[in-house]
Amino acid sequence: MENMDSAKPVIKLENFVKNYITGEVEVPAVRGVSLEIMPGEFVAIMGASGSGKSTLMNTIGCLDRPTSGLYLLDGVDVGSLNRDELADLRNQKIGFVFQGFNLLSRTSALENIELPMLYARHRISGREQAKRASDALTLVGLGERGDHHPNQLSGGQQQRVAIARALVNQPKLLLADEPTGNLDTYTSIEIMGIFQKLNDEGITIVMVTHELDIASYSKRTVVMRDGRLVGNQPVINRLKASTELAKLHQEQQAIKLTA
Repeated sequence: MENMDSAKPVIKLENFVKNYITGEVEVPAVRGVSLEIMPGEFVAIMGASGSGKSTLMNTIGCLDRPTSGLYLLDGVDVGSLNRDELADLRNQKIGFVFQGFNLLSRTSALENIELPMLYARHRISGREQAKRASDALTLVGLGERGDHHPNQLSGGQQQRVAIARALVNQPKLLLADEPTGNLDTYTSIEIMGIFQKLNDEGITIVMVTHELDIASYSKRTVVMRDGRLVGNQPVINRLKASTELAKLHQEQQAIKLTA
């Protein structure tokens, strides 16, 4: 993965405001948020529906621009870029993981992972694409499933493929929007284990979640309410995925013995 300059924030928001126009009414979605996220952090953004967390995430992901205020992504002023420049920045700097996986159903796992490389500014050879995709799939523990289609994979395996796809362009930032929303408890913890491993290797992760237990796997939580930042603190009793998986396994074994 690409090394980051640890002296500057990956994400810097200063008095960030985002309003939407509904009919003739201007609706404030985010109201004057200032926030910095440094290289190597793992931050969970939390908040109720309508709190502004999704709008904040869309802006961090260069899918939208501020109405006013400043957003710097790795030192680049996002508000000054045109649509093509935003698309280039997303492709170069950011990997996305979604709740719904968003895999192409008639395409193999490896081919799904290769997709972001097709849009890279600099052409990547077919051989290099195949190697990167294979390496990314191995990284998430599915190296032997490259020729499988999504309908041949479990939900957790599909999310692993989606994570590999997000990593294949070697981004500086991984954005995850409710990545465990469609998964059971055990599989959710497995996905958090992958995120913790990636974070330990230096990749910066920002994750939107409404689940407090899932946020406990991050290093810092940011809480939104009514478009404002109302909480910003480190996770004190951080959960470690490997420990929680071992506990669940023991519980399952105990249930089998008493059944």
